[in-house]
Amino acid sequence: MHEVLAGAGLKRGGARERVIDLLAAQPCALSATEIEDALRATGRSPGRASIYRVLDLLVEHDLAERVEVGDGQARFERQHPSGEHHHHLVCEGCGRLIAFDDPGLERAIGKLSDRLGMRISGHDILLRGACERCA
Repeated sequence: MHEVLAGAGLKRGGARERVIDLLAAQPCALSATEIEDALRATGRSPGRASIYRVLDLLVEHDLAERVEVGDGQARFERQHPSGEHHHHLVCEGCGRLIAFDDPGLERAIGKLSDRLGMRISGHDILLRGACERCA
């Protein structure tokens, strides 16, 4: 991530470094508020506006993905340079976000691409429903 930003002429900054490090350590997407809370817990929290600026910058440079979970809510997670990714389930009751991998779904997307004659460059899967706690 740092190399891409340096290549774009951006210097390292405190808020940027902390957000990048936090996202790199996460298994799934976080909201800006969750990022702020996690950084506050370390005693080194930048302001919310700084966090949003960093997130926008990371998304702009394809270093992070914005996951729209509904009701104007977005979460952010780092993009893996290898293209490795997962999909998400969001509980409409409690807002819990659950990451999942499904090789069968990936194969189905590949077959759909072949059938439609379209090269798919990426996809976002977000399933909505009720988790076991809210069902």
